[in-house]
Amino acid sequence: MEEILRVEHLHKKYDDLGVLEDVSLSVHKGEVIAIIGPSGCGKSTFLRCLNGLEDIQDGCVLLHDEVINPCDDVKKLQKSREKIGMVFQSYDLFPHKTILQNVTLAPVKVQKRAKAEVEAEAMELLTRVGLESKKDNYPRQLSGGQKQRVAIVRALIMHPEILLLDEITAALDNEMVREVLEVVLALAKEGRTMIIVTHELQFARAVADRVIFMDGGNIVEEGAPDEFFDNPRTERTRKFLDNESFTVK
Repeated sequence: MEEILRVEHLHKKYDDLGVLEDVSLSVHKGEVIAIIGPSGCGKSTFLRCLNGLEDIQDGCVLLHDEVINPCDDVKKLQKSREKIGMVFQSYDLFPHKTILQNVTLAPVKVQKRAKAEVEAEAMELLTRVGLESKKDNYPRQLSGGQKQRVAIVRALIMHPEILLLDEITAALDNEMVREVLEVVLALAKEGRTMIIVTHELQFARAVADRVIFMDGGNIVEEGAPDEFFDNPRTERTRKFLDNESFTVK
């Protein structure tokens, strides 16, 4: 498979605190990678390093063999971020804009695409996630699950090559979690390239081609979902899975 993204010996610090230590990873087109691990292990920081939202102290991130982090060229970094879409736990929708305006703002303003074309695509995407009737609503009028689906649509309309999803169900109740995960599963079936940080282990097993366990700023173990969950190779991974409140099947 074609390699899209490569991370080489990435190190990230906040002052003297090491957050990521010598992390390397290769991501291929159409691959879905789930990253799991305890709170504070560096999962979310790692995602933010992939599209240049965080500076790194050593190593590099390459998109199609071109270094995108570290990068001092603002225009180049902006172009890279268009190719690496990100959806956050907190939605980050503009409260004073309608749902349609939230979705269409970036492709019109940043990518300079025709407004009519963008609005037509936005309606297609909103229809796919069951939110076409909410196009004139404001974020405050939507549930958490609906807002997260809008955030996914907003990322997709930029036509990213890779989609980064950072704990997108962490603030949702069980019913809303199911709504959002169904959308992500559908994207995986389409062959979307995604890196998903999640605490939903059953979902990780269902959606991922590869599961990565991080702890202490390092990749401790990785493997195909069935192998990873049924026969973890390291004691640290086994302990983490044993501490979960349910069995992953």
